[in-house]
Amino acid sequence: MNSGAQSDLPRLSLIIAVYNKPEILRFVLEACKRQLFRDFEVILADDGSGPQVRGVADEYQAAFPLVHLWHEDRGWRKNTIMNQAIREAKSDYLVFIDGDCIPSGNFLLDHWSEREAGRVLLGRRMETSKRWSNSLSLERIRSGEFERIGWREFGESLRGEFFRFEDGIRIPSKLLRQLLLRHVEGMLGCNFSASKKDLEAVNGFDEMYDGPGCGEDSDLQYRLSLIGVRGKSLRNLAIQFHVHHPATKTSQSSWDRFHTVVKPQQKARCEFGLVKNTS
Repeated sequence: MNSGAQSDLPRLSLIIAVYNKPEILRFVLEACKRQLFRDFEVILADDGSGPQVRGVADEYQAAFPLVHLWHEDRGWRKNTIMNQAIREAKSDYLVFIDGDCIPSGNFLLDHWSEREAGRVLLGRRMETSKRWSNSLSLERIRSGEFERIGWREFGESLRGEFFRFEDGIRIPSKLLRQLLLRHVEGMLGCNFSASKKDLEAVNGFDEMYDGPGCGEDSDLQYRLSLIGVRGKSLRNLAIQFHVHHPATKTSQSSWDRFHTVVKPQQKARCEFGLVKNTS
């Protein structure tokens, strides 16, 4: 057994779904430099961005192992590039975020510490205000100031400008989280983690989805449940800040597909995923 070769592999792969927004991606990658958990690689799963994203990726090549995967922009094909990222990942444990979600310093540590066999970890995110998002800078990321959510943000949450304020409070105590009923059951594609072998068992993401809404999270969670992989809540851990932008329109065709996939068929493996045309 070549134990030396194994030790060179990262323990965790952070897969970041990217489509343009290079200035926000720079904030996300800067936040990756602050992670308390250090043994990770970054894989940018790029669904056809312009060359500016490649430029940002190049800036961070020396900060941590980083791979930039790209395919041509031919409409929403996020699940296709995500499957490519799973195939390229060097570790056995994968964390997934979006390129407009900034992780706190404990983000990867929480995912790593809370992992369990037969579980998919379900994180959450804060929906930040336009004012908060416009105030972001590299210095605020580097200093950790962006993590300090206070009375101003609380006031914005009362006015309906800053959503899910309470999900930005990290509560390390499992008992306290249980007492406060801080539990979620649904998967968000922007904040979850799972073992590579479990994702391979369901053939990864279903590439037949052609728009956002459920194919990158609800569908995958449903199929994982069919092989006995249960969700584990990470609410009030793995804190994440979603940068404000106009709401993304949910794809009706994707929801229609999801409703044809669930329960009537009871198929854990999709036909067009990591491997195509499986039975």
